[in-house]
Amino acid sequence: MVAANDSVPTVTPAGKLSGRRHRFGLAALALVLIVVTFGIVLGGRRPRGRTSSLSITVAGSTSVQPFAEMLAEEYAKQYPNRPAVNVQGGGSSAGGRAVLNGAAQIGMLSRQPAEAEKELTDIPIAHDALAVVVHPQNPISSLSSGQIRAIFAGTVSHWSALGGTGGRIHVVSREEGSGTRTAFDDLIMGSTDVAARAIVQDSNGAVRETIAQDRNAIGYISLGLVDNRVTAVEVDNVKPTLANCRTGEYALIRPFLFLTRQKLDPASQAFIDFVLSDHGQNLLAEEGLVTGK
Repeated sequence: MVAANDSVPTVTPAGKLSGRRHRFGLAALALVLIVVTFGIVLGGRRPRGRTSSLSITVAGSTSVQPFAEMLAEEYAKQYPNRPAVNVQGGGSSAGGRAVLNGAAQIGMLSRQPAEAEKELTDIPIAHDALAVVVHPQNPISSLSSGQIRAIFAGTVSHWSALGGTGGRIHVVSREEGSGTRTAFDDLIMGSTDVAARAIVQDSNGAVRETIAQDRNAIGYISLGLVDNRVTAVEVDNVKPTLANCRTGEYALIRPFLFLTRQKLDPASQAFIDFVLSDHGQNLLAEEGLVTGK
């Protein structure tokens, strides 16, 4: 038996529901279904090219920087819905500090890690050769390690002393803290200092540009960045080619490293996995770096 004021609707003789509360319930249910359906449709679609609000910061060596930028662009093309990869320079030492203080997820080094960076994880992505470069019109095409050391130390200061056509040698070097400078010091200079009068540039590109505009200049840059604006000389009678780098005949080789904290977030790990994949390694090899592929 049902009480007169019960909420259960009554049925008219014509068979239609007549309870006001029941009609309101049906309308609410329909509205919920519409909202849920609309939400599923929107949630299942993400405009092509949109990334999440997260991003990955890669900072450090200016030698590694152009290659990391190329890889980041390719990564964005292949995975447009993944977090963007922002690449910044600053030098190898700055890259190590950026990871240590949390300003970057991935550091870039063009040398072996320093003592303070050894608590981090280093990941070799490729090897690079240092090329000693001169102006294309300079007739000098080969130098020994000893001659290069003497040039940068300032004890040999005229091209005529090396069989050239004369003119004072303009030495172009990198700044302290640069991975390229550290590698050059380790591989060529040893305990000998670069001359104080050397022109100091803050990137491989700036060194290349200086050499390209000065017939009497000499400097060192990444082999992968050598183009027709400069000439890479033989060192100890060995040409700086990728083949000679792989066989070990050309000795001016340095590592290109990514530096991370031991516990890495999934987004950063995904980018590193891409760099180490066959595709990523082939891209680096095409740019003139020495890879394991």
